[in-house]
Amino acid sequence: MLSGGFVALVTVAYFGLLFGVARWGDARADAGRSIINANVYALSLAVYCTSWTFFGSVGRATSGGLSFLTIYLGPTLMLLCVGVVIKMIRIAKAQRITSIADFIAARYGKSPLLAGLVTVIAVIGIVPYIALQLKAVAASLDILFPDTGTAAGLLGIDSTLLVAAVLALFTILFGTRHLDATERHEGMVAAIAVESVVKLVAFCAVGLFVTYGIHDGFADVFARATAQPALSGLFAPDAARAGNWTALILLSGLAILLLPRQFQIIVVENVDESHLRRAVWLFPLYLLLINIFVLPLAASGLTDPLLAGQNPDTFVLTLPLAHGAEALVLLAFVGGLSAATGMVIVETIALSTMVCNDLAMPALLRSTWLARRQKADLSGTLIAIRRVAIVLILLLGYVYFRAAGEAYALVGIGLISFAAVAQFAPVLFGGMYWKQGTRTGALAGLLAGFVVWAYTLLLPSFARSGWIGNGFVEHGLFGIAWLRAQALFGLSGFDEISHCLWWSLFANLGAYVAVSLLSTPDAVEAGQAERFVDVFRHGERAPDARLWRGDASLPEITGLLERFLGPARARQQLTAHARTRGLGDWRSLPPDAGFVHFAETELAAAIGSASARALMAGVTREENLRLEEVLDILDEASQVRAYSRELESKQRALEAATKELRAANERLREVDRMKDDFISTVTHELRTPLTSIRALSEMLYDDPRLELEQRTRFLGVIVSETERLTRLINQVLDMAKLESGRAEWTTGEVDVGQVVREALAALEPLFREKKVNLTHAIAADLPSVLADRDRLMQVVVNLLSNAVKFVPGDSGQVRVSVVRDDAVLRVAVADNGPGLTAGECTQVFEKFRQGGNTMTDKPQGTGLGLPISRQIVEYFGGKLWVESAPGAGATFVFTVPLPAPDA
Repeated sequence: MLSGGFVALVTVAYFGLLFGVARWGDARADAGRSIINANVYALSLAVYCTSWTFFGSVGRATSGGLSFLTIYLGPTLMLLCVGVVIKMIRIAKAQRITSIADFIAARYGKSPLLAGLVTVIAVIGIVPYIALQLKAVAASLDILFPDTGTAAGLLGIDSTLLVAAVLALFTILFGTRHLDATERHEGMVAAIAVESVVKLVAFCAVGLFVTYGIHDGFADVFARATAQPALSGLFAPDAARAGNWTALILLSGLAILLLPRQFQIIVVENVDESHLRRAVWLFPLYLLLINIFVLPLAASGLTDPLLAGQNPDTFVLTLPLAHGAEALVLLAFVGGLSAATGMVIVETIALSTMVCNDLAMPALLRSTWLARRQKADLSGTLIAIRRVAIVLILLLGYVYFRAAGEAYALVGIGLISFAAVAQFAPVLFGGMYWKQGTRTGALAGLLAGFVVWAYTLLLPSFARSGWIGNGFVEHGLFGIAWLRAQALFGLSGFDEISHCLWWSLFANLGAYVAVSLLSTPDAVEAGQAERFVDVFRHGERAPDARLWRGDASLPEITGLLERFLGPARARQQLTAHARTRGLGDWRSLPPDAGFVHFAETELAAAIGSASARALMAGVTREENLRLEEVLDILDEASQVRAYSRELESKQRALEAATKELRAANERLREVDRMKDDFISTVTHELRTPLTSIRALSEMLYDDPRLELEQRTRFLGVIVSETERLTRLINQVLDMAKLESGRAEWTTGEVDVGQVVREALAALEPLFREKKVNLTHAIAADLPSVLADRDRLMQVVVNLLSNAVKFVPGDSGQVRVSVVRDDAVLRVAVADNGPGLTAGECTQVFEKFRQGGNTMTDKPQGTGLGLPISRQIVEYFGGKLWVESAPGAGATFVFTVPLPAPDA
């Protein structure tokens, strides 16, 4: 058996490791070298997986089957709404938000009353969840040390109370090093990421041992379970539970953002919005991995005779313990302890910040004690308040554990807390997207939802444990049946969690919307509504200076900062602010609206936005603006922003038009150059035959007595050169007609094979004269195509004439093929000439461009043959291209589509 001393030693060593990681992370952060990356951030989100996940999911699966998955489907779906989370982060950074209570209060005019109400609901709602962690750790110790009851029993101390004390000490060391609650607890986040890895490894190790050590794999585990009639239907989906499943998915989806610890990790501790892109898939992957072995563990525990009568919540420990795997039991204990401590640390840090800022600070501001200590540095006092709050919160968790915790399974306790924080959803999301939501409406909604939650879920948990009577559960309040706590207004057929969720959210949302519509926001509320709802337009800019009017004193405000931030930090922040305004010394800062906003924001980071506003109101003589003035200013600002966006849009359009004009100008320059090339080429091509014609004509004119044979030869050359001129002029005219759309077409059925044969026959003398070997392969029984016969003849002749120009004189080879290729006829003219580069393969189809070296071996022609041929082929729905490489010849290919079958 494991000894108490050895387990204590391992526990202390593990806590020491976490503390070392936290101190290392904080030291790196202080040195400006953050260790928080996307992976660490995503793993820290797994603080969601508490001892509820580590122990309770298996217990839930033994009674609810697959319903345990709902607690993980909700967060996965919620994180896919990345835009909502990014908006929350953006608002929190702009407003220096410290907690979820601060977030809600800041939206509704920085209301201290609203912040206090949210804090009270959060503390009362989360206490059962903290009790869950204490219960899980205490149950683990009872499993490890059954003879003494608990390990701590050796010292005569209640083990659960001792666990609470140790966790309180560890949390104080972890999370109350700095006063600024918006300063990142990077060491804590790194430690939570390590804990997430530890609990995942531990749970999977137990799962592998049970599935492949005790059994022969998943199939064997489930075969044994389904062989028992009582368990055969447990792990199959049940349509009758669909309503409860929907409620649990919604509940867990809200919890991933609204639990104070999740808000702390996801929003307050976020250092880079881009980390969310990793978290939206890595965190769901983590949830998948840690739940793979839940069903095998549940099935194995239910079918293992050694575990008869054991609490299913402890199967993760009792299964390896029953089969002698003590080392694995120790690892599982550390994993469960890790799951519990991670939750408690982050949750109590978040709650202590809320208690300090939103309960203790308002009380201090009204106290005479604070008035007597006008010059004192209160930063140490505030840190002390947070540390005391941590101890009190854990003590409340212990009290709840003793009062009601024994009556509920782990998951049941956790769901009570989930339902409590779900009450923040209407006012939080409504405040982010609905400007008409008011402080009065938020107060009404929260109170209505909280009262329903307490009546239908919290008080019944005490009734179940026997601490109070259960008459209101069984018979209804005052004996009125339709006021039965868990069948309110006759609604039955739901479990207690679903029943509470639907009724509480209905009351909450209804009161929030109705009262908001019937009430009018004040000037501060209207300004905050604008900044929350339109945060992406405002960004982190300071509010419009016109929204604050009054008188302020630089010494009074700086004195306030030094009291609550500490002199060193206050002067550090003042110096940084002075630099942003182009001033060398903070003492020269003007006490204007910008400075007042800066000071209030810095105070909000330490004591919350509501308390910060109350403090600033005490040292500034602020002129209250009427709501109409605020709305006018906001409307004007919106118009200015709209006008600015319009100018930006016009500027972008102007830049795009300028870019298009530059491109068009470049094209015009290219066309102009091509025109010059064309004129040069055509002039050259016209001058050559005209020179020959003129010279020979002058010879005939000057010497009429030339011999008949010489005269006949001269006349033949003149005729040939005249035909050459005609062809040149016809090509230019043909190109002009094709581009202007005035070309004449005679479309009909054409036998492409016959067209190619006629072209070959017509050009055979030219090939023979050049000593070029001309071969062909024309497939038989080719179908006809719809085209202009003469135009296709022109294309084939152009390609053959092109080929004969480039092949070598005595060893030239030209091959023509015509085949059917699916729905087209394919004609190819291949030669063994010098070939073309990749650039030339494109250029030869441009007007006035030709292959070859234009300076040394430019062939005759205008360079219009191939562009004309391509336009002809494309007119009939075909394509013309070239396949070539330097030294490998060239193959010009064109296709003509075959008629549709019904054509």
